[in-house]
Amino acid sequence: MSYAIIQTGGKQYKVKAGEILKIERLEESKPDTKIEFKEILAYGDDKTIEIGLPTVSGAKVEADLVKNGKDRTILIFKKRRRQNSRRKNGHRQQYSLIRISKIFSKDGKVLSEAEKIVKLAKKKEKVDTKKIETKATKAKIVSKKKTETKTVSK
Repeated sequence: MSYAIIQTGGKQYKVKAGEILKIERLEESKPDTKIEFKEILAYGDDKTIEIGLPTVSGAKVEADLVKNGKDRTILIFKKRRRQNSRRKNGHRQQYSLIRISKIFSKDGKVLSEAEKIVKLAKKKEKVDTKKIETKATKAKIVSKKKTETKTVSK
């Protein structure tokens, strides 16, 4: 099984083909688009390892963007004691969810490739469109009885 170490968003990730990864948000990217990472620090498999100085030129990793989103809220609370001074802020970090599809060596050969995801379409059931005969029934009109109001003598 081959792997690669990529650098994106100021962080380094060890990735394998078919892996789903949560990284810093990629600007100007929409879901179901292909992304190429060219900052490959190292790659290898069971037999060989290639390490870059600082990156391996020519090597790349292809990924598919699954979705962009926001993480849960992180609260920042600052307080200075005995001064009635408080500050409360919240922050939601943006992220991109990617699926690694291919890892290429510096020669351009594919080291590993992810299995393709087959989306199953829902089967549409055919419904018989026979006309159902409806018989009109006479609605019975029920008259409501008038309730008498009783007066209480004092």
